[in-house]
Amino acid sequence: MCQHQPPCPTAESADRESARLVAHHPEQGWSLLCNGVLLFEDTGELLPDGRIIAPHRPLGAGQVMTAA
Repeated sequence: MCQHQPPCPTAESADRESARLVAHHPEQGWSLLCNGVLLFEDTGELLPDGRIIAPHRPLGAGQVMTAA
């Protein structure tokens, strides 16, 4: 998919989220990256082959739960 130089990381690369934006729809909560990855605002991803990457947003200090 990527036509520019240097090419974006592939959808299989660990740094796939650093690919260029092709389409950005913040009102709907998703962006399409140059490598075919759909990136969702909750940090979940849908890869071109249909695999799902669960959201991996780090928790803020106010959201960390501890055991009692």
